[in-house]
Formats: sequence, C-alpha cells, structure tokens
Amino acid sequence: MNIIELNSTQREEALRLAWKVFMEFEAPEYSQEGIEEFRHFVTNIAPKADMRFWGAYVNGKLAGMIAIRQPQHISLFFVDTKHQHKGIGRRLFETLEKEFPQGTITVNSSPYAVHIYHKLGFKDTNSEQTVNGIRFTPMEHK
Repeated sequence: MNIIELNSTQREEALRLAWKVFMEFEAPEYSQEGIEEFRHFVTNIAPKADMRFWGAYVNGKLAGMIAIRQPQHISLFFVDTKHQHKGIGRRLFETLEKEFPQGTITVNSSPYAVHIYHKLGFKDTNSEQTVNGIRFTPMEHK
C-alpha cells in the first residue's frame, strides 16, 4: 500500500470513490435531502475547497481516501468496499496524525462510521444531529 497526498486530478478520482461508497453504505440511511446535500458537496464544494487529500493505493489503484480542512477537521473519509477491514482506513488516519501532530482532529461522523471512529480513538462531543438531511455525530481525537 502506498499513501500519497493527492493532486487535483487524483482528487477527482477520490471524490468519485467517496460518492460510490456513500451511495452503497450511507445513502440507504439518508433522506433524499441528505443524499442531494452530499452529492452537491462532492461535486461542487469539495473540488474547489481549501482541503488536503490523501489517497491509499493498492496495486496502483485508489483503495481509500481522506480529506481534511482547517482547523484539522476530517471532511471525507472513505475506503472502497473490496478493501475495507484491511487496515487502509487506519493507515490513512495515521497519515493525518503525522501531518498534524499537535491539537485536536475533529469529524462529523456518519451513523455508519461512528464505531470506526471510536476504534481510532475518537470520542463523541455531542449526540447525533441532522443538518440539511445529513446525519452526523460530532467527535474529536486529541
């Protein structure tokens, strides 16, 4: 596995991966409003946003991605279905820890990923919320 910071072309591939995995695992639990809000984010907001992206490549193919915006907030974190449960997500998160060794990393976790973030050492900072159809639990990692 090779983890690299992504350039603009690679970001497009990462956003397609995020959408694919979202539709498979998240969308069934979301309202149509939430699905449209996420689609708008990955197609219109994230490509232009001031975020840093990393990708995990296995045999030259993108297997997972993570994106962070200031001040150390995870905006996107997805691993392709066939590569889940193989440590790729953990390695991507460890990359963030090395890049941002000081301070707190925050995330608004989807319902599907709450247990994953708990395994990475995140703690809930509030109960589940819904904004514009997006369900999330605010969390932090110190």
